[in-house]
Amino acid sequence: MSMTGDYANRSDLRNQATRRVAFTGQTYGEGAAQQRAQDVVPAGAAAQDVAAQQMVARPRPGARQFGRPSERPDEVITAGADFGAGPNARQAGIRPRLIPVNPVVEQLRMLYTLYPNDGLASLLARYTDGDF
Repeated sequence: MSMTGDYANRSDLRNQATRRVAFTGQTYGEGAAQQRAQDVVPAGAAAQDVAAQQMVARPRPGARQFGRPSERPDEVITAGADFGAGPNARQAGIRPRLIPVNPVVEQLRMLYTLYPNDGLASLLARYTDGDF
């Protein structure tokens, strides 16, 4: 790979001299160090620019009319659900909701399955009812 300065497939490395960003409010010497650092790795877009681009792509809820035609006419209504036709939640890329588990209750349930008795049953009932 040649390092001639022309990057046909890397838009972030083209015209590095014009991509330099001057940040203000620095102490003596930090500006020069920052310019040298930008020669190696150019500065990216500002955070507010990225956020503004994302807001343009995604309208706020309620901005569109409710009774409008479907934006996905070929997709079944149960797509993303764990029942019916179409992909299930895992195939659709929907992360499962994590339900917090109380480790004490889980250990009491395990002990009760191994050694069922009235004392463990009442203790487990008190924990699951929220008396503790």
